[in-house]
Amino acid sequence: MATPIVTLYHRLSRWPAGRWLFSRAVCLKAPYFATIAPTVSVLEPGRCEVRMRDRRRVRNHIGTVHAIALCNMAELAGGLVTDASLPPGMRWIPKGMTVEYLAKARGTMTAVAVPDVEPVASDAGYELPVAVEVRNAAGEPVFRARISMWLSPKRRSGREAAAP
Repeated sequence: MATPIVTLYHRLSRWPAGRWLFSRAVCLKAPYFATIAPTVSVLEPGRCEVRMRDRRRVRNHIGTVHAIALCNMAELAGGLVTDASLPPGMRWIPKGMTVEYLAKARGTMTAVAVPDVEPVASDAGYELPVAVEVRNAAGEPVFRARISMWLSPKRRSGREAAAP
């Protein structure tokens, strides 16, 4: 069964500019991601791809894509793949991220996020590691991140919590 975010992505991506519209909707929900003007090009359980064009607003003082813009893109891709893969009744939040800068980032960047394992429903919270690799237009890796997502059961409403 597809999660609501995957259903919305597939519904919108059938239309011209639908992926762009979906990406803007994500940025309305989480405004900081709008700073990199991302485009979600693939979203399915177990995989998310996000693209970011090289523009002046994401560059640093030496003319390459800024490290924090790459981190922002990695967190977006990691969060979307986690949401797309989430079992019913669970929620998530990023807990930590480690990164490696492999080469100067120039040109259009593509981030691919994949969870290390398939998330499962649980009565207790647990960490889900998500691997993100960012490649330049030539397909060369320029950045890697490992994001620890904290998955936990959604809180029940007052009436449900009181029931045995």
